[in-house]
Amino acid sequence: MVPLQTGSTVVAELLTRAGVPGEFAGAIGSAITFVVSFFALYFVGRLTVSPLISRVLNGRGLDAHARKPLVKITRILIVFVAVSVAFALAGYGDFLQSLATVAAAATLAIGFAMQDVIANFVAGVFIFTDRPFRIGDWIEWDDQSGVVEDISLRVTRVRTFDNELLTVPNSVLTDGVIKNPVAKEQLRLKFVFGIGYDDDIDRATEIIVEEAEAHDEIMEDPAPSVRLVELGDSSVGLQSRIWIDNPSRGDFVKTRGEYVQAVKERFDAEDINMPYPNRTIGGGLELSNVDALAEPAADD
Repeated sequence: MVPLQTGSTVVAELLTRAGVPGEFAGAIGSAITFVVSFFALYFVGRLTVSPLISRVLNGRGLDAHARKPLVKITRILIVFVAVSVAFALAGYGDFLQSLATVAAAATLAIGFAMQDVIANFVAGVFIFTDRPFRIGDWIEWDDQSGVVEDISLRVTRVRTFDNELLTVPNSVLTDGVIKNPVAKEQLRLKFVFGIGYDDDIDRATEIIVEEAEAHDEIMEDPAPSVRLVELGDSSVGLQSRIWIDNPSRGDFVKTRGEYVQAVKERFDAEDINMPYPNRTIGGGLELSNVDALAEPAADD
């Protein structure tokens, strides 16, 4: 019988004593040893190593964005270690060497076939280390925007504001420009109010600032400010700059909408005009051969 290591040898001897032929006892013993060893090591790892890693990560103050990929990698490593040790206990050393040779030969082919997957995996690592955004952040890229719901090593899932779920390859988010309006604790909002050329710029500026100061969600420091930014065809553009604290997409839309409405109502109350663009179309229309067109059709 082929020499086996201690674990599989014991099982093989027990099978031989139970009446199993010697030529089968070794193979069956190795298989039983592998299965029992794998599941024992796997469950021990899941019950001890995984909770330990989770406690360490929580103790370091890592958020869900950082914890989830590390926990997944830990579980993969537990499976790998369990398989390796189980193979060794089952006496499959030669098989492992052959498997390593085959794996090395197949790595190049797999690498070419999985270029996109590998690129997304590497991009996921960069997202994990660089932290351009986190779970719960509102991000914008290309012509898309939404709130990050999940970040994995291959894709990021984003919930749009129309309640659509986008599954975005990580490489898309690392190759382009990502806008994260809520990355900092404060966010500046800008809006251009157009007033008529005959209206009082100073009074309009006062109203814009007063309404910003009266809104509870608009910060006093930094203070609201107004700048004249354009002289349009039909209006003078006054840009208001205000700040909100702990921004989210909902706060952004709600605060800006309430603020703009309040300024518009004050402008109406004080007869400050907010003109809309006017277009004048000039030119003429010339008709020829009008008499011929107007003649009645000849009777047959």
